[in-house]
Amino acid sequence: MFDLASSDPEGRLVDRSAFTREDIDQIDRIMSAMSGLRKAEKQLAEASQRYMRLSETDMRAVHYLIICANRGEEATPSSLAKFLGITTASTTKLIDRLESGHHAVRQPHPTDRRALRVVVTPQTHAAARDSIGRHQASRFKAASRLTPAQRETVIRFLTETAQDLSASMAGHEVDAVRS
Repeated sequence: MFDLASSDPEGRLVDRSAFTREDIDQIDRIMSAMSGLRKAEKQLAEASQRYMRLSETDMRAVHYLIICANRGEEATPSSLAKFLGITTASTTKLIDRLESGHHAVRQPHPTDRRALRVVVTPQTHAAARDSIGRHQASRFKAASRLTPAQRETVIRFLTETAQDLSASMAGHEVDAVRS
């Protein structure tokens, strides 16, 4: 439901002088499609959290543990904390929750006697793969239907959108500090 004219009627945010009405309509359709994707992703995340009975952070932790397992890498409490951007104390509580829910276990690290590793349980790994993973894999289908040139265009668009948003937020944070 994106509409530039409704979102920015006076043109204070976006200078439309270089665009035709057709350009603006097409860009509006891109923004609407992105909004639809965000909505679908949010619905999937919420359904996944309900299915797994985990919070968003716990789900991100399980995803990290699965990725480490799939890559043959050891997940440690400190690597998990770094990935999630949380404190070690919060990580300890998170791992406690995952253990009590039978989603993960602490084990001795295979090469470092002083360290622990965190491993996703086979049941949680299978449940995530067979439910959430199956839904996430549907993204591959959409991308596979594009030509290589179209995929490059989408990659460039998404990368530049993320960069522009990050730059915009960074500039806004600077303005907020000056106020």
